[in-house]
Amino acid sequence: MASEQTSAQYITHHLTNWTYGDMPASAVGKQLCEGAPAVQEAGWQFAHCGAEASAMGFNAIHVDTMFWSISLGILFIWLFRKAAKKASVDTPSGLQNFVEWVCEFIDTSVRGSFTAKNDLVAPMALTIFIWVFLMNFMDLVPVDWLPYLAGMIGEAFFGVDPHHVYFKVVPSTDPNATFGMSFAIFALMLYYSIKIKGVGGFAGELTLHPFSSNNIVLKILFIPINFVLEFVSLIAKPLSLSLRLYGNMYAGEMIFILIALLYGAGWAMGIFGGFLQLGWAIFHILIITLQAFIFMTLAIVYMDMAYQVAEEH
Repeated sequence: MASEQTSAQYITHHLTNWTYGDMPASAVGKQLCEGAPAVQEAGWQFAHCGAEASAMGFNAIHVDTMFWSISLGILFIWLFRKAAKKASVDTPSGLQNFVEWVCEFIDTSVRGSFTAKNDLVAPMALTIFIWVFLMNFMDLVPVDWLPYLAGMIGEAFFGVDPHHVYFKVVPSTDPNATFGMSFAIFALMLYYSIKIKGVGGFAGELTLHPFSSNNIVLKILFIPINFVLEFVSLIAKPLSLSLRLYGNMYAGEMIFILIALLYGAGWAMGIFGGFLQLGWAIFHILIITLQAFIFMTLAIVYMDMAYQVAEEH
């Protein structure tokens, strides 16, 4: 694929999601994609390029992100269910040993970071760690394999130009996926904050700290200052959680794509690119594991913060 496109087109193609969305009537008759026909009609349809996807706006779904994230979630459930059904005390399988090791690791992490008692936290941490790790692990699949296969299928069965078939395979390089997970964790944090502290306690946490005074006038004057500081700190939690994972995985995917460009520059550069690809893949194993661990740990810490009362704040 790299040899059939310019470097810029190749990079853009690999960083564009397979998008299905509601094309607005204002785009009808316009040729938004180079080499593709003009938009024929408004309504729900697949985008032929990033420009058409942008025209769809908010009313669009990244099909590849949804497909891989759901598929990997199902794989996680199937593997752990299989290990649980075949669990044996006398002759444990390799899968059982691995699952038990992961569960023990998660349990240790939760006990070390979560001081309250909530039966939801450990299963949540396990789901986050394995699911995010599996999504990150897709970054180790050679960047051309699955997009090229998708292009062949699109051309053979649907008559679509392969250059207009997009198929990103790493869900965590899509901010929609990382923000979706972080907002879910943020919603749980808010829910338990209000449940444990009450509406008044939660409001007090946002308005009575970090500056406080026994003087009622000063206390009132501090309320807007405290609210601005605490609100920014509160909103920064889901933003940093999502952007940290997205930024690291996006950068890693970009490096793989740039290395792949070397394969189209002759056999010598191709061999050099192969060594670079191998070295970066080995190093990337640490990155994808570390990012899954950080995402899980921060989720546990945020849940623990929801249980902290005002005196501990």
